[in-house]
Amino acid sequence: MNRRAALPLATCLLPFVLAACATQANPSAGEADALDRPAAEQADAQQPGAELAGSERADVQPQPAGGPVLLPPVPQPQERPVAPEAVTDPAIPRQQRIENFIDYTVRTYGVDAAAVRSTLAGAQVRQSILDAMSRPAEKTRTWAEYRPIFINDARISGGRAFYAQHREALERVAAETGVPAEYIVAIIGVETSYGRVTGNYRVLDALYTLAFDFPRRAPFFAGELAQLFALAAEEPQLDIPALKGSYAGAMGLGQFMPSSYRLWAADGDGDGRRDLLTHLPDVFASVANYFVVHGWERGGPVVARAVRDPGAEDFAPEGYDPVYPLADLAARGYRPQPGEPIAAGATLISLEGDAGPEYWLGYRNFYVITRYNRSPMYALAVHQLAQSIRAGAGAGP
Repeated sequence: MNRRAALPLATCLLPFVLAACATQANPSAGEADALDRPAAEQADAQQPGAELAGSERADVQPQPAGGPVLLPPVPQPQERPVAPEAVTDPAIPRQQRIENFIDYTVRTYGVDAAAVRSTLAGAQVRQSILDAMSRPAEKTRTWAEYRPIFINDARISGGRAFYAQHREALERVAAETGVPAEYIVAIIGVETSYGRVTGNYRVLDALYTLAFDFPRRAPFFAGELAQLFALAAEEPQLDIPALKGSYAGAMGLGQFMPSSYRLWAADGDGDGRRDLLTHLPDVFASVANYFVVHGWERGGPVVARAVRDPGAEDFAPEGYDPVYPLADLAARGYRPQPGEPIAAGATLISLEGDAGPEYWLGYRNFYVITRYNRSPMYALAVHQLAQSIRAGAGAGP
């Protein structure tokens, strides 16, 4: 399939949504286990209650007693394939696993075996990558500690300047896809500080190291290494040994893993290439395309600050799918603050802020941001950074 779809994107996204895709993956350029862009869960389906989406306000009445009737999950692409056991089983000698990997990659993606073999011969195991991935987990940050990392004067002013510099290209993509320009900028700002920090590891070394010397995540990273060879076959301007990225193999201003690059990158200016390393029109189109494929609702709200009724019981939903009708959440004692946007369904997000617990209702577009990185704090930081950028950039509609 030719995946080099030029803008406009709206007419070319459905095949991506329905086609067989690939497994979780995203690295937010820094945290190892957040590297998997979330796995796709469902086929296409309509979200009911669209009449409540967007910026409408309304009083939310608790629903009658009884079990909640949950809304359908947000449709997602199918999971991306991971490498088979013959490639990843640590009981198999390492060199045999490499040979099995070559066979798997050639069979699955039709790439040239000699090219794969010669490229792998130049790959190096990087102990620093294994150390980073194996480092004991630090104390989990609270929202009060996490927020200032991304919501600060430097990041906001940098985002406004970046928006102003690239306004025309950003707003063209926003008009075509329905993803506001400030959210595209915020993703790039959070991921790579607007392109200043994209990673200094060879992508080949990172994926090779993690595919063959990090058994816990070998199925995922060996799958990504195979996708890297498939990507280079489709995008001949990419020279695998020269590609630089994060220690988990994420590339470019948006930190796309190879599978995400193959499946959801977009040709933003119609030149026949998808260059996420240096070509900003492609970067902007690809971040937006990733959101659209994962369910972004044009004009829909992202999140609302919520209040908790006195005496309400704790409620901690699993995952971030917005499947709870607002009436159900209200019956549990959680409702949007007056004046906040509402939608048909939401999930409850509870965070520890500067002044104590904060409650938020995450809507469909909030869920989509968590498909870029699963952390709800990441998604809320992207949202708040986007709002701050918009407030000072004179953003278009």
